[in-house]
Amino acid sequence: MKKALRIVVPLAIAFLLLVLLMPRNAKFAYDYRKGRPWKYETLYAQFDFPIYKTDEQIREERGRMSTEAIPYYKFSDEITSRNLRSAERLELGNLRSAVVSSMRAIYQKGVMADEGNRRHSEEEPEVIYIQRDKRAVKYPMSEVYRLTEARARLLSDISDVSGANVDSIFRTAGVYDLLVPNLLYDEQTTELVHAESSTAISPTSGYVSSGQLIVQEGELVTAEVAQMLDSYKREFEANMGYASTPTMMLLGNILIALIIVSLLYLSIYFNNPRIFTDARFPYLVVVFLLSALVTLILIRVNERFLLLVPFTLPALLLQAFMRNRVVVPVYVVSLLPLLIFSHDGVVLFVIFLVAGMVAVLAFRYFNRGWEQFITALITFAVLAVSYLGFRAADMVAGNVWRVLLDLFIGSMLTVACYPLIYLFERMFNLVSNSRLIELCDVSNPLIRELEQKAPGTFQHSLQVMNMVDAVARAVGANADLVRAGALYHDIGKMNNPLCFIENESLVSRDGIPGYHTGLTPEQSARDIIRHVVDGVEIAQKHRLPDAIVDFIRSHHGTTTTGYFYAQFLRAGGDPGLAGEFRYPGVKPISKEQIILMLCDSVEAASRTLTEYTPEAYSAFVERIVAGKMEEGQFDNADISISELGIVKDTLKQYLAQIHHERVVYPQRNQKKS
Repeated sequence: MKKALRIVVPLAIAFLLLVLLMPRNAKFAYDYRKGRPWKYETLYAQFDFPIYKTDEQIREERGRMSTEAIPYYKFSDEITSRNLRSAERLELGNLRSAVVSSMRAIYQKGVMADEGNRRHSEEEPEVIYIQRDKRAVKYPMSEVYRLTEARARLLSDISDVSGANVDSIFRTAGVYDLLVPNLLYDEQTTELVHAESSTAISPTSGYVSSGQLIVQEGELVTAEVAQMLDSYKREFEANMGYASTPTMMLLGNILIALIIVSLLYLSIYFNNPRIFTDARFPYLVVVFLLSALVTLILIRVNERFLLLVPFTLPALLLQAFMRNRVVVPVYVVSLLPLLIFSHDGVVLFVIFLVAGMVAVLAFRYFNRGWEQFITALITFAVLAVSYLGFRAADMVAGNVWRVLLDLFIGSMLTVACYPLIYLFERMFNLVSNSRLIELCDVSNPLIRELEQKAPGTFQHSLQVMNMVDAVARAVGANADLVRAGALYHDIGKMNNPLCFIENESLVSRDGIPGYHTGLTPEQSARDIIRHVVDGVEIAQKHRLPDAIVDFIRSHHGTTTTGYFYAQFLRAGGDPGLAGEFRYPGVKPISKEQIILMLCDSVEAASRTLTEYTPEAYSAFVERIVAGKMEEGQFDNADISISELGIVKDTLKQYLAQIHHERVVYPQRNQKKS
């Protein structure tokens, strides 16, 4: 029950968080590309919606508006009134009334200077703003007079009612001097209105009514049709498309979240179910959630920021503690929210999947210090090439340079965020390669304490560490991990060092240390066995990673203390009491644990060898391995027959190397003086 809860609780938390953060709006169900045929049924609008302008259209209109300022004029009542009063005092005889009436009509429309205003445009503006009584109204230029046009109109009006030389009379009486511009150009207001109008551009350019045809089946998606489809998609997703109730939307999200979490579970179950039993499982779920939740949050906020997210980082965080056979499927599952809910989900999913796999490969070679930037640059190159491929195929839109900049920043953030691994390492008590190197440092306080209290055990551990290193490299196991396991596997002997022969200087004639003199086989076995339990307690007290604790538990498996059990049987002991002589550990599971068990036994027993020949080494190793197999210690181990053969061959070669013959140097004769 407890084991089941350790699996169910993290998955349930992941499921609930996914459901809570999943988008509550619908996603457009159609995939289309400009220049390609519409492959679905004929589409009619389900609701009224505006046709939104494209970014290019808005930029073009804004650019046009920035060069086409509408001049702003103020109508001067003061000039109009003053000049009309002056005209009424002119000595024009019977023409005065007609002149004043014509001037009043001309002034009413408005008179502007001949030069006008062309500051913002080389062409004459078609319209102007005229402010009268604090209210500005847009007028066509054709409805106001230039000064020359106004004087010509006055001359024409008076000439129609008089046969005299009107132009000469006007010049003599100063009539023309009273007809001046009463529309005064306001430069400051013109600039202000122009600035506001250039930014306040309408985002729409039309309207589609409910039931109107959008595109027919098989019709080519032109630029106009694509613009209409983009607008329909935008409104559809903003308003849930009116195609689903909130309850159905929630149910759909629950099913999608259940599918994603189930895939996460199955990707672990079919690749390495042992992860469910250790601290790597909650860590794996946390990494998955970091990727998925960041995706869902940014989809709600602004999808553009997705390009800035270092989506390759989860692959590296997983790779630090797990094998690639687990990393790849879990990484794929972590990208599923991006694929399902993002507008460009397929493109983003593919480019980040490829980049993540390449990053994992590159990180094997460039993972120390500044070399991580090389991995980031390689990742960016893969992202850029992948994106440009989709862009060339017209499967994604957007400003290319801005996208590439975002991808570059995201790649660099991978390096910046990678130190999170050290935080997670401590939080979940995991072990990374860097921490393994730290653990293998024989100058750390715990190992120094072992050296002081149990020097023989310390030397034995060093010998085993060298042996497992050679075997692990030959068989393709994690050499750093098994080296650390070898260094700490007998740490429990510190509590009672004299119980073990390697720490006893006074050895009796039959090879048993003086500590066991006078003890029964059961008592001796109990004290010997105790070092496994003590080792686990010491390791947990010093917060050693679970992976190292597992080596302590499994390095003897469930074998018996052979010497004392045989002594017990020779004295007539009951074989049914074999449990008192059996180690309280667990059978090895991983390849690394098998290697440590065999190397520990071989190194300890090799001290009893009396013959140093290849045949003797072969028989010795075969006997050790066969004994472990007979006791069922390999029943749960993740190691093949061929790999076990490599282990045996490597052990035989290793023994031959450390026990090779040496040259006997003759003694020199000393001359007597």
